[in-house]
Amino acid sequence: MATMAAGDEHAAPEVLRGLARHLNCLNEDNKATRKRALELIKRDTVDRGLSSSVLQEVFSALLKPLLKCLSDPMERCRETAITMITEFIRCVPKPEESLPYLMPCLAHRLGEKELLEPAEELRLAAVEMLTLAVEVCGKHLAPYLTEMMHILQRTVVDPFPDVRRESCKCTIDFAKCVPEHFHMQAESLVKPLMQTISHQHHRVRVSAIQATGAVIQHGTGKNVDDVLSHLAQRLFDDSPQVRKAVAAVVGDWLLHMRDRYSYFHKLIPLLLSGINDEIPEIRLLSADLWKQVGAQWEKENEEEIKDKMDFLLTPPPFYPPGVERPGLGCRELVLRNLGRLVPAVAHDMTDWLVPTRVRTSQLLSVLLLHAEDHSTQHLQPLLAALYSACTDTERDVVSNCLAAAQLLGTFVPPVVLLKLLLDHVTAPYSSSHPWTPLMVLAAVLGGCSRALLQPHLENIGNTLSLPEVCQEYQQVVYLEQLLCCVDVLLRQCESDTGSVSLQLLQVLVAVQSLSTEPRLSAKALDSVQLLSTVQGLDSPMELYRQHMGQLLDWLSGSVNTWSSFSPQRLQLHVIVTQSGPVIGEFVCQLMPLLSSCLQPDRDPEMRMNIFTMLAKLLLDATNTLDSKGHFRDESEKFLSDVLLPNLVWRAGRTAAAIRTSALSCLLALLHGGAVTPGQLLCLEDKVTPCVLSALEEDSEMSRLFACRSLSALLRLIGTNLHPEALNKIYPMLLKRLDDSSEEVRGVALRAVGLWLSCLTEDYNPEVWASHLQVLFQQLLLHLDDPDGSVQDQVLEILKSGSSVHPALLRKETEGVRDQQRSPLYCDQLLQHLSLLPAERPQ
Repeated sequence: MATMAAGDEHAAPEVLRGLARHLNCLNEDNKATRKRALELIKRDTVDRGLSSSVLQEVFSALLKPLLKCLSDPMERCRETAITMITEFIRCVPKPEESLPYLMPCLAHRLGEKELLEPAEELRLAAVEMLTLAVEVCGKHLAPYLTEMMHILQRTVVDPFPDVRRESCKCTIDFAKCVPEHFHMQAESLVKPLMQTISHQHHRVRVSAIQATGAVIQHGTGKNVDDVLSHLAQRLFDDSPQVRKAVAAVVGDWLLHMRDRYSYFHKLIPLLLSGINDEIPEIRLLSADLWKQVGAQWEKENEEEIKDKMDFLLTPPPFYPPGVERPGLGCRELVLRNLGRLVPAVAHDMTDWLVPTRVRTSQLLSVLLLHAEDHSTQHLQPLLAALYSACTDTERDVVSNCLAAAQLLGTFVPPVVLLKLLLDHVTAPYSSSHPWTPLMVLAAVLGGCSRALLQPHLENIGNTLSLPEVCQEYQQVVYLEQLLCCVDVLLRQCESDTGSVSLQLLQVLVAVQSLSTEPRLSAKALDSVQLLSTVQGLDSPMELYRQHMGQLLDWLSGSVNTWSSFSPQRLQLHVIVTQSGPVIGEFVCQLMPLLSSCLQPDRDPEMRMNIFTMLAKLLLDATNTLDSKGHFRDESEKFLSDVLLPNLVWRAGRTAAAIRTSALSCLLALLHGGAVTPGQLLCLEDKVTPCVLSALEEDSEMSRLFACRSLSALLRLIGTNLHPEALNKIYPMLLKRLDDSSEEVRGVALRAVGLWLSCLTEDYNPEVWASHLQVLFQQLLLHLDDPDGSVQDQVLEILKSGSSVHPALLRKETEGVRDQQRSPLYCDQLLQHLSLLPAERPQ
């Protein structure tokens, strides 16, 4: 070793003597000469494999000339000089001896506002050399803190991305080397790093985040607020590597930053946001770091939470299945900072950027999972935030918030939560979005257990069935949420809902009455089916049978105030049409309600709608209103007190429309069999005049209904009518043979045929010959009708009615034939009459 040392002692001067001429050439004006000299110096020094001690001595002699070459106009010369200095620093045993000359030079080259080194690659090489100097010199760089900071402030924002990355790496190394000095000027790097943290290259962003972590970690702690917003933005970065870097840096701060307790409420959301990242690796990293943070805090505060460690290890009842409960330290950290976290979350949930709102809504669920029942003291702001989020146009935000609401239902005592929620349901926060409390309520009910909900079912059912809740709004989304609340109750509580079966049925009836969407109506029907199923009933009809009396009482309470806009009218329609034959069991209770709302002084449009509804029911009376035969007992009263007053003529189009709908109802009553011939006979003197009057209506539909009603009357009681009553009918029918409507003419003709078939022995043709003569004359006129089908129909009617008074008909027919009108039809009729006896058979 002594021999080698002695050899080295002579080797260094020898090497330097050999370099003397090359060193002189560095001052030449010729570029090629300088370049050649540097290459030869490099060959005879760093490339030669000299011992470190020789290199140290050579480096000391060459440093100043080489540093001077860093300003050489020729790029190749500068490149060779940087390469040589870098190698010397890497190989010499005491590189720190070069710092008094190296650092000022680098500060001049790299730390000025103007870029003195135009070549990107050389700036990168120079920064790499600086990084190497930091690695090998360590604490010896402390006196050069100012120079280092000037250099890094400029290189961190260098136009060349690779220079930025290398500068960030250098920053991290320097912070770790001289932490006791670094903090004094760390603040100066925050601004340039924040400029770089949003660089277009994701690798640069990652490096900037890592460097920010080191700067804050080894700084004074005063700049945390300056960087948090920038880090928060990077949580939404498209690059997974960037998001991973944020998680790693924030986790490191939470674990190791000196003043971390002061910033827990700001840092915790950043780390917890990573738990919901779409990349599994980031989720695992965030979760693992969070566990470490919780465990460390638990250990540091062991005495303070000793009681909780002993007694609060058992999960609360009804804990969400398949979810791992966070550790005690993690839960305590969230709990102690929840008062600051909730307002921040509520604020960010209204951010204009969709990714921010989505990530914040995910974070809310994580926080509530940690807070458990301690969320109770923050219910007001939490509910307000949830209501606001439920109006978001982004579906993910809404679904995440509903998941959070479900956790509230799991952890918060229902007696507290429902008191607030139900108050908000009856008096919504927002008049433009009244459905949001219902949406949150449905989610909360979904998270609450059956056992805890059971004592509150009546309160919930009573609230949902309030008129201001289930009858006030017609928006589809509102009705959907109302249905959701009912469905959740039915699925959560099943047979327990029997205690509020009536209220839930009222809600479902109200939804159907207000809905204009077939999809929504079908969904409500499914819910009615489910309501009957959970109670063990065979069908929805059984459900209606169970509650029909109460439902009709419910409607009767407000019937005096109904109008066409009243939801109760639509509810009546839903109840009577869906209950099928069950409604027939409650006719006695239904009739007063119908009588009240169909009085002539009530709202016209409402009466028209109810008459239309009744017409449909009465057409199938045996399966609806008259399923038990009870309607027949009421039909006479219904006719006289309800229908006929509405058939009385009154001026105006509206009154005419009401008469049309009342006629349709009368026709349905006559066809459906819900009125007996005996009852009709009792009221014939009132019914017939109204119907005959309707034959003169301007409305074609009214005339048509009137003709058909007369036909139905004649079929039912025609043979029992007094001749005088019969003689009042046919003239009005004859007028309708000239009606502008072909359909009315056809029905009127058939009615005339029916009239003739109703003439029994009590109708003396001799006594009433004048009436028959008028009838025959009018019919014979229509043998000349332009419509061949009418001619044929008239001929058949005359043939079928010829037995009433054959002689009179023959006489009238011959008179028509003599006038050369319809000779063919007259001949056919006379031929038919010739086969009949001259007098009506006794």
